[in-house]
Amino acid sequence: MSLPEQMRCVEITEAGGPDVLVQTSRAVPVPEHGEILIEVAYAGVNRPDALQRAGAYRAPPGASDLPGLECSGRVAALGSGVTQWAVGDAVCALLPGGGYADYATCPAEHALPVPVGLDLKSAACLPETCFTVWSNVVMRGGLKAGERFLVHGGSSGIGTTAIQIARALGARVFTTAGSPEKCAACEELGATAINYKTGDFVDVLRADGGADLILDMVGGSYIARNIKAMADDGRMVMIAFLEGPKAEINFAQVMMRRLTITGSTLRPQSVAAKAAIAGQLREHVWPMISAGKLRVIHDSTYPLAQAAMAHARMESSQHIGKIVLEVTGG
Repeated sequence: MSLPEQMRCVEITEAGGPDVLVQTSRAVPVPEHGEILIEVAYAGVNRPDALQRAGAYRAPPGASDLPGLECSGRVAALGSGVTQWAVGDAVCALLPGGGYADYATCPAEHALPVPVGLDLKSAACLPETCFTVWSNVVMRGGLKAGERFLVHGGSSGIGTTAIQIARALGARVFTTAGSPEKCAACEELGATAINYKTGDFVDVLRADGGADLILDMVGGSYIARNIKAMADDGRMVMIAFLEGPKAEINFAQVMMRRLTITGSTLRPQSVAAKAAIAGQLREHVWPMISAGKLRVIHDSTYPLAQAAMAHARMESSQHIGKIVLEVTGG
């Protein structure tokens, strides 16, 4: 495959709002040992992209400073030592950064085949959410069939994915959302939805025995409320702090009720750790997709040049499901 020397990309000109995202051109990156170069068809838009744009989430050492943590497309070149992929293969991949561009590199182990029956647009919606949900709900949180599972922000990309994976594993799923439309979308996926503007998730969960596992991306005041909503021996996994990372909690409750509070972020984890998650996705989650137990909930698509509009849409919190950028369209 003949590669151009330059590519289109969207960079962060300075810390700020969506308008600091500007399309420009850069040299096409070269895959290093163990990496692949992907010609990007679609790139997913995620909250960490907005945090990076705002100056609150730095790219890890060695990663591209361009936003974009997931994409779909076709393998355009192979770094040395890569044997599991061939040029032209259709893939979706978790990226260390750089997805808002015509081309992006990533470790070969962080790419997965496009699931049978999915197009490239839908495939671009999978990596960030599936890696995050599986590693935190199953690998870290230990969700089991029959347990009561609560995920906040059920209409988000993370939320819609978590609802479906938990349902596929046989859990009873509860979620919070902020409008009747969002609650209806969550209910359609099989969750008991609680409108947090009119109801109290603590009361709902306690009336049903408490949550065995909570996946929380809100933080702030929700942390103490989560503890009240948990069943004895329950677990809580923190993955983001939309309301802030600080809270005052009663640790006597943690001791007396044998609660577990943990959390993780995906991007700083090692290449080997992410490769292990990818292996579990291929074994457990990709079959769910093929069986129709997990489908992509897609909100909207914007051209690469309108990345600022995509960020504004995400930060409005009006979206249901995933937002993607069309780069080449495959």
